[in-house]
Amino acid sequence: MRTDLLGLTTDALAALTNRGLVKRAGKEAAPELRTDADGTVHGDFAGGPSASLPVGGLDVARCTCGAAGVCRHVVGVVLAYQRRHAETDAGPSAEVGEWSPGQVSDDELTARIGARLMTAARRTEEAGYTARVRRATPTDPAPQVELATATVRFLIPGDLGFVHTDAVAGSRDDVIALAVWAFRVADELHPGVREVRVDVGGEAGTATGSGLERALGLAGTVLREGAAHLGQGFDVTIAEVQRQLDAAGSRWPLLAVGDLAEQLAAYRERGAHYRPEQLASHLAELHARHRAVTRPGATLRSSVLGTAEAAETPLRRARLDSLGCRIRGLGDRRIAEIYLAHSDSAMVLVLRREWDGDGDDALARRRVAGSTLAALATGNLVTESAVRSASRTVRLATGRISRTTVSASRGEWGELSPSLVVTDLAALGRELDALTLRPIRPRVEAELVRVVAVSEVVSMTYAAGDQRLDALVADQAGNFATVTATHTAAAPGRLDALAAVLAGEEGELRFVSGVVGRTAGGVVIDPIGLAAGGRVVVPDLRPPVGGGPLAVAEDDRHDPLTAVLIDTRALLAEAAHHGLSHLPPTYDARLGTAARRLTTLGLHRIAQAVTAFASSRSKDLDSAVEQTWIDAYLRLEVALDLT
Repeated sequence: MRTDLLGLTTDALAALTNRGLVKRAGKEAAPELRTDADGTVHGDFAGGPSASLPVGGLDVARCTCGAAGVCRHVVGVVLAYQRRHAETDAGPSAEVGEWSPGQVSDDELTARIGARLMTAARRTEEAGYTARVRRATPTDPAPQVELATATVRFLIPGDLGFVHTDAVAGSRDDVIALAVWAFRVADELHPGVREVRVDVGGEAGTATGSGLERALGLAGTVLREGAAHLGQGFDVTIAEVQRQLDAAGSRWPLLAVGDLAEQLAAYRERGAHYRPEQLASHLAELHARHRAVTRPGATLRSSVLGTAEAAETPLRRARLDSLGCRIRGLGDRRIAEIYLAHSDSAMVLVLRREWDGDGDDALARRRVAGSTLAALATGNLVTESAVRSASRTVRLATGRISRTTVSASRGEWGELSPSLVVTDLAALGRELDALTLRPIRPRVEAELVRVVAVSEVVSMTYAAGDQRLDALVADQAGNFATVTATHTAAAPGRLDALAAVLAGEEGELRFVSGVVGRTAGGVVIDPIGLAAGGRVVVPDLRPPVGGGPLAVAEDDRHDPLTAVLIDTRALLAEAAHHGLSHLPPTYDARLGTAARRLTTLGLHRIAQAVTAFASSRSKDLDSAVEQTWIDAYLRLEVALDLT
């Protein structure tokens, strides 16, 4: 009895092939079946084609029709075999939850993926990696592991021939071994826990150094000389550091250096997106990541440095549900960021496009992936040409655009992966509170994009000074969050469209998608899309139309604590802009004033860090000035993130 074939559900078959193929196979006339002694199932179709399914998965199946890969005849044989044995109890049943992928042996893994990929997996294990393990349940009988590079699902207990990953077959099969080892750790440390995050391998802190020494040297040069005094010739040094980080697989520091280079270039070109605070943040981040993996009790290296991340991962045939779009402006340039939920991997990907020239009213009609920006931002994308980067951006491989289709979405976002849909705002607040500190978190695009189920819009106000719309929304349990959006010339209709949807003019509001965060202890949502009235509304792509009057909010200038943190951060960022070697004589006095303000408000440790920076400057201790600046700036950034 082929229990592996009997255990394949329609969803499992669709995951291993595609749903259209399963539907077509179901319409075929049933083949004549026969089974060999070794378990191989043959199916002879009327008119000629014959398909054979040896033990070991659909990948080893063969058919005389000549189709590349698994064809409808192979799937038809599976369906016919299941119909023949429909009244037996041979398929996996109640015992499915008792099986763990951790029970798979390394010999079985080697037989499945080969010695070369096992060696690659061992290297990843030695560096260490983090995984989220989900055990089987009656409603979801396939245990799965979310890795940085792919999501792995074990569709049939004990059979590695029926393992599904969202990466293209053969491109990252080493993830099967990584997923098995993650289950072993979960079985040992957290037996019976339905969902748990585990660290695998990579004895933290055992490696000497961080591999970021050259990047820290570059950061030190920028900090000493400042953006205002670095010439274009410095680009050669940056490129050398980037090549070294890329070769070492340090993805997150590599992205930080890339952003640092962009800020320096923007200053030279007088670009509107240059910000001293962002420049300073990138410098501090490199030091934070170095410290996190080299000090006693260090954090797992792979999660801080991104060493377990593939630069790019080609995806299988993927369904991507659009959650909306954000439009940003840089001078005459317009940048569109389309947020796409990939349920197979339980993550949100970002498709980015950039244009010059035309007015904003033409932006929604720009072509993206063979469709318009407006259609893609409010629809569902099915593609076989998607390639995902380490930072979770996605691109469509050239030459395969014809294999991408877009259909309109009704905003049925409640069917997305549970990790992306928020139905309990209190639980979301606890999730945000438990996040790793931002300077050492993975550099993942759309990390905090979620879909929030809305039960009620409680109130809506407009802050005229900030040109900001705020709406208080509630979930079914009565927990609250604030939807907040600010006017921008790049999206002039944003606030009008948002106000109309929140007021119920577009139909019943069911979901708000956006970037979630914490402000003053409450949950805030920066919206990118809304599901209302059986469709998706993207405020950034709507034209300005004007609307009825809104209640004007009271003056809500920053509270004294937040204001002094922001002012002190700006003061320290001046050091990165001008350079520690080029600061004016009055700078130290301003540091003293800032330290006193911090002390008055009870922020003693931050005040001590600012004072230590000023003291090292006054003593002309070159070796300590940079480190004390890093200490002070990191404390300020963390404090602002937590307020």
